[in-house]
Amino acid sequence: MTWTAPDVSLPQFEPVGDERTLLEARLGWRRAVLLDTCAGLTGEQLAVRSVPPSNLSLLGLVRHMAKVERGWFREFIGGEELEPMYDPALGPDADFEDLDPARAEADYERLVEECRRAETALAAVSLDDVRATEGGSWSVRAVVGHMISEYAQHSGHADLLRECIDGRTGRSG
Repeated sequence: MTWTAPDVSLPQFEPVGDERTLLEARLGWRRAVLLDTCAGLTGEQLAVRSVPPSNLSLLGLVRHMAKVERGWFREFIGGEELEPMYDPALGPDADFEDLDPARAEADYERLVEECRRAETALAAVSLDDVRATEGGSWSVRAVVGHMISEYAQHSGHADLLRECIDGRTGRSG
């Protein structure tokens, strides 16, 4: 039997509350929108690329966001030292290039798990905490804002990819 991306219930939240509640709710919404855009598609459909020479695909976006979740939340904020998620020999676009429809379910589940672990890492810190990088410092608040933007940007890509596959778009509100 061929795996199909599951249906996703978009989280409900009131756009009223304290800053942390609102930021975490919006990030949760954005995560769910990407998964919802993938719902009902097979691994083969998720791996369909957009217009050449672009390497974009829904499966590539799922893999990319798993890497980004891990990098920002577990490694940067949480301080975990982890092996690269994808083969570094394949270059910086391995998340988009090394696609295998037979691994789509595992890639999807990896994103779901990275989101869960990111929530755990985020719960352990204050939005005011600051982490230093080679290029400067980032507050946890700025990281959450960046992740909301990252998902929003890729939701637009995902809508176009999905529309090319079967005419449907996600709920990117």
